[in-house]
Amino acid sequence: MADPRIPPGRAGRMRLRHSLEVARRGADLLDQKLRILRARHEELLRAEHTARDHWHERLGEAETWLRRGLLIGGEESLDTLPTTRPAEVEIVWTSTMGVRHPQTASCTVPEREADAPAPANTALIHAEAAYAEALRDAADYAVTRAAARAVGAEVLSTRQRVRALQRHWIPRLEQALARVDLALEQSEHEDAVRRRWAARALQDGL
Repeated sequence: MADPRIPPGRAGRMRLRHSLEVARRGADLLDQKLRILRARHEELLRAEHTARDHWHERLGEAETWLRRGLLIGGEESLDTLPTTRPAEVEIVWTSTMGVRHPQTASCTVPEREADAPAPANTALIHAEAAYAEALRDAADYAVTRAAARAVGAEVLSTRQRVRALQRHWIPRLEQALARVDLALEQSEHEDAVRRRWAARALQDGL
């Protein structure tokens, strides 16, 4: 609440100055946050591209071994492969400037049971191992992709808030403060003129 001893015009100017200071400080803090988020987003994008390349490379190797195994043993050779338990993925989460996102993924691929029959040929054994590695790489890629998307979304949101403050809210406050300053200056000038007239009239009357 404004001090009742301060004229409304001066109180309004004080409120505008305070609002302008808060807006400028908020814009500076958001701009710092934006720089940090952009740097982190670029890191995550590079990590995403690297993880994607690793996954595609490993998947290609697995498919190559699978084709070789099928050429050697025929499609019926897949019937001898045992059904294993599904893989398990554990996600470790973190945050960047308040943005929660996955950090790492630990993918556990169940090993073949000791009494389970081995694949029909060596190529299928290599295919089995390569697919397990491809699955782990896929989990890593999914984590980096999700993290990049989360931080990227916050980059866009923060950029919009900074622009709103810098291009709209702060200029409006500056214009309003300039109008108030001008009005107060004119009012003070008029008061000074009236005081001089009153003093001159008083002297003339004496």
